[in-house]
Amino acid sequence: MLLKRLRRFLAGSHDRSKATVAGDFRLTFFGGKGGVGKTTCAAAWAVLQAERGRSVLLISTDPAHSLGDLLERAIGDKPVPIRECLSAMELSPDAALRTYLREVKANLRELAAPELRAAAEAQAELAGRAPGAVDAALFEAMVRVMLELGPRHDELVFDTAPTGQTLQLLALPEVMGAWSEGMLARRREARAAWLERAPEADPPEDRAAAILEARRRRYEQVRSLLKDHGRCSFIPVLNPDALSFEETRRMKAALETAGIAVPALIVNRVVPESAQGEFAAALRATQRRHLEAIDAHFADRPRVRIVHRSSEIRGLKGLQPLAHDLRDSDGNPSTQ
Repeated sequence: MLLKRLRRFLAGSHDRSKATVAGDFRLTFFGGKGGVGKTTCAAAWAVLQAERGRSVLLISTDPAHSLGDLLERAIGDKPVPIRECLSAMELSPDAALRTYLREVKANLRELAAPELRAAAEAQAELAGRAPGAVDAALFEAMVRVMLELGPRHDELVFDTAPTGQTLQLLALPEVMGAWSEGMLARRREARAAWLERAPEADPPEDRAAAILEARRRRYEQVRSLLKDHGRCSFIPVLNPDALSFEETRRMKAALETAGIAVPALIVNRVVPESAQGEFAAALRATQRRHLEAIDAHFADRPRVRIVHRSSEIRGLKGLQPLAHDLRDSDGNPSTQ
C-alpha cells in the first residue's frame, strides 16, 4: 500500500534541526505542471487521511483556486469544515498582500519617527506593488498557517500552484532567512559603532532588531520543517505525456537539491485497458511510451498510477474512489 511505503520512507528519514516547531503535525505537498490533477489528488489524500481519523487541514496556495469548486463548497482564507476531521481553506494572494502590508505599516508606525511615518507608509504601499511582493506575502501567509494552524492538526495538505511558483515559494525560507540575518548583522554593527562613540551610555532597546530576530526565528522554523523528512514530503503529480514528464523530472531534482523529501509520485489520468475504440488505443500506445520513460527515470521511488475516469470528479462522493485508489495502491506500476 502507498501509505505503508510512505510511512517506511518517512520513518527512516528524520532530519530534525534545532529550530523545532510545536506539535508533531506533518506537511504533505502536492504539486506539478498546471492541469495534471494535483488539486484532485491533494483533496483525495486529505479525504483518505480524514477517514483514518487524522485531523487534516487542506490548503490551496494556487492563485487560480479550484479547490472550492472541486469540494462544491464556498471556501475562503479561513478554515471551513468539510467533513469530520477535515477542513479546507484557500490562501488569497490579494488578502495575503493586504495582511502583509498591514503588518509592515504597524512595524513602521512603531519604529519610525512621527514626522517620517506618513512617508514610510507611502513607501510601503509602493513596495507592495513591486515584483515579488505578492510571492513574499503569500509565503508569509503559508508561514502563519504552518506555525499557527499546524499544531492544531495532525496533517497539513497543500494543493500548490504550478511548478515554477511553488519552487519559488519553497525557496523563500532560505532567501528571507538570509535577508533577515543580513539585516540583523547590519543592526549589530551599527549598535557596536554607537557604543564605541558613547561607551558610558545606556543603549536603548533595539526594537527593529527584535522584529528582525522574531522573523528570522520563524523562517528558520519553517526551513527546518520543510527539510525534516520525518515531517514533510512533496508528492509530484504528473500525466503520462512528454511535457509533464520533463517538468516533473526537473522539479524532483530541484526539490531534492533543496533538501525536501520526494517519497513517491502519482501518475494521473492513465487510459485504462478497458477503454475501447481507435482513439483510446492510439492514446494508450502514446501513453505507454511515456509510462516506460517515467518508470525508468523514477525507478527509485514508488509510482502510483491512477486511471482516467469517464466521469468528472466533484464533491466528497466523487473523491471517495480516488481516495481508495491511493489507499489500496502498492506503488508498483506492474500491478496497476
